[in-house]
Amino acid sequence: MSSQEQQSAGDPSQGNRTSRREFLMGLGALPVTAGAAGQAVAVGQAVAAGAKEPGGAELPQVPFGKYSLSRLICGANPFNAGSHLSGFVNQAMREYYPPEQILKTLSRCRQVGINCWQSSGKNTELYRRLVAAGGRMQYLSLGSEPDDVKELAAAGTIGIAHHGEYTDRLFKAGQLDTIHDYLKRVRDAGLMVGVSTHMPAVIDAIESKGWDLDFYMACVYERHRGAADLEKLLGQAPIPVGEVYLPNDPPRMFQAIRQTRRTCLAFKILAAGRLSDRKPWVEQAFRQTFESIKPTDAVIVGIYDRYSDQPAENAAYVRQFSPLSRPA
Repeated sequence: MSSQEQQSAGDPSQGNRTSRREFLMGLGALPVTAGAAGQAVAVGQAVAAGAKEPGGAELPQVPFGKYSLSRLICGANPFNAGSHLSGFVNQAMREYYPPEQILKTLSRCRQVGINCWQSSGKNTELYRRLVAAGGRMQYLSLGSEPDDVKELAAAGTIGIAHHGEYTDRLFKAGQLDTIHDYLKRVRDAGLMVGVSTHMPAVIDAIESKGWDLDFYMACVYERHRGAADLEKLLGQAPIPVGEVYLPNDPPRMFQAIRQTRRTCLAFKILAAGRLSDRKPWVEQAFRQTFESIKPTDAVIVGIYDRYSDQPAENAAYVRQFSPLSRPA
């Protein structure tokens, strides 16, 4: 983003201060009332509408084996109360997203052209409910336990990526090769084979090994560096508390994405919500991502649609910026 754009959009680190009450209201952490019974009735209607009404404007798609994925994929962290921000935000997400509301949000995603949900094994029963109600949406899962592969395949999962937290931990310990057997199990189950990571170095290492792999899930921020690694990058200044999202990280991951022919699904492009406060920041994040990834890549974005139609808003950005992707 140019200095002129920063002045007009505001600096995320300097932005306008809001009161704690305003902040919590924006996240939905203050109490609200909802008619649970009425909501449950509406879910079936919403899912059916989503199945019958693809939205009238399909999203750009990318090939994915025998499948085709929309270039915008619905992530699961808000559904699972995993904000990567704070316990207060986690609680707000948990209150807003009982199973019925998740199904309604997924149905809205389908209406605007999103045809894939990325989650984990903990949501397979909910995915079965979505399909049973007529919802047409593909499912990608994270995984790490060999015994889970058959269960995920039986639930209708089309692909599994080895969980990035475990991938990166093993890589740092010099044990990356130990995930190879897990990937073989995924292949033997007839599923698309992937690896999730927050580190460009992991992609580079796997590419050098020539593993049988279909896709990467690539976090554009290397958010779990230790204090020693942060000191090397930031000097001896006090290390920030909590997860650290450095603005120089996305270009590093985008370079790794462009250097592989495999499909990459970029995630946390909004820095786990840290860039969601202002529309220009969101717009710039989508623009930068699609300018930097290949035409065969897609993005995974978590949806928290309590106060706005985020599925439609994000889909509009994808339609706007998707043509900016250039072959590596």
